Amino acid sequence: MNENTSPAPFTVLRLERYTRAEQDEILGAADDPFGVMEAGLTWRGKDEHFGIRRGARLVAHAGLVRLPLVIDDTPTEVVGVGGVAVAADVRGCGLARQVVSAALEHARTMGPRHALLFCRPPLEELYGRLGWHGLDVDVLVEQPESRLVVMPLRTMVIPLRDDAAWPSGPVRLLSLPM
Repeated sequence: MNENTSPAPFTVLRLERYTRAEQDEILGAADDPFGVMEAGLTWRGKDEHFGIRRGARLVAHAGLVRLPLVIDDTPTEVVGVGGVAVAADVRGCGLARQVVSAALEHARTMGPRHALLFCRPPLEELYGRLGWHGLDVDVLVEQPESRLVVMPLRTMVIPLRDDAAWPSGPVRLLSLPM
């Protein structure tokens, strides 16, 4: 977007589906659009999808999935946030904030007390400005063939309830990461 053009108002929509073609519409057709291929992980899809369109074009997305995990041997659930994407030509317009905020509003209706995401170091500051906090413990995640690996990306959480405090202790996601 050039500096002489003021952005049109954007509305976040709940999407019935989110395909690879729609992801490519936002990020372009790249082998590693999220920059996480070097982690060597298998990722799971999301069940709920939120997006922003500019005209007919999808320009932002955030996905949600409810996941089981264990914190210090206590089973619980979180809402996993993933697939957050904003098209390069509309970055800086607040679309990440809008689409993630709308997804979190829905996450608050899903039951778990926290949302969790994994991000690359350059995105920690962005998520910090959105209210997310990094965990200072390793997080184990499942991988195919019953493997457990330490998540190499930064794990960040945000409460979905005013009274929710993240418990201390080791964390194991009982799922592929999202």
